[in-house]
Amino acid sequence: MPFFGLVEIVRVILSNTYIERCSEVIKAVIFDMGGVLLRTEDPTPRARLAAQFGLTLRELENLVFSSTSTIRAERGEISDQEHWAWVCAQLGLPPSACQDLQHQFWAGDQLDADLIAFIKSLRPRFKTGLLSNAWTGTRQVVEERYGFLDAFDVVIFSAEVGMRKPEAGIFHHILKQLQVAPYEAIFVDDMLPNIEGAQQVGLHAIHFTHPTTARETIQALLNHHLNRE
Repeated sequence: MPFFGLVEIVRVILSNTYIERCSEVIKAVIFDMGGVLLRTEDPTPRARLAAQFGLTLRELENLVFSSTSTIRAERGEISDQEHWAWVCAQLGLPPSACQDLQHQFWAGDQLDADLIAFIKSLRPRFKTGLLSNAWTGTRQVVEERYGFLDAFDVVIFSAEVGMRKPEAGIFHHILKQLQVAPYEAIFVDDMLPNIEGAQQVGLHAIHFTHPTTARETIQALLNHHLNRE
């Protein structure tokens, strides 16, 4: 085949692919939970708790959220109780003090009711999903304390599936549950490694920094794709 003929075939293939990509529409929006829907709006109780142990706020949060024990809990390899027992042991506390420690640690957290209302408003035009790196027992605690899981078509907590963000497998898992392709979904998260992981899979990823900015960015992206239909 002449070289120019091969080039023309490649050009046609690329052109057709471009046309297909341009015709894509968003079908689902997926949200992280901690740091997005549930945020520490008042850091005072947690900072006070850290000071009791001679730690900075970041050091205490790293102990709870970024340790080897944390990763094992997020994969469901150990229970949330086992993780908290480990945290208490690192702080020199007896197991009997773990419940009070947890209460103080979470005391400043609040649910963003406006963001939940926005998510509910997306349905039924768009499917909604929740994808969270969370320990065993999270589903029950969230339902009993906050009761917002009905805003989502699919809810995935990492400990329940043995995978965690930013691993590609957990993104593919929720996409399969939502029955959408990666390019048909928006993903919102406050952690950059998770944003990068989602982008590598092919999702439209939005780095959460502020609720108003997030809503505006999501709506702009949805409007852009709606105009293509």
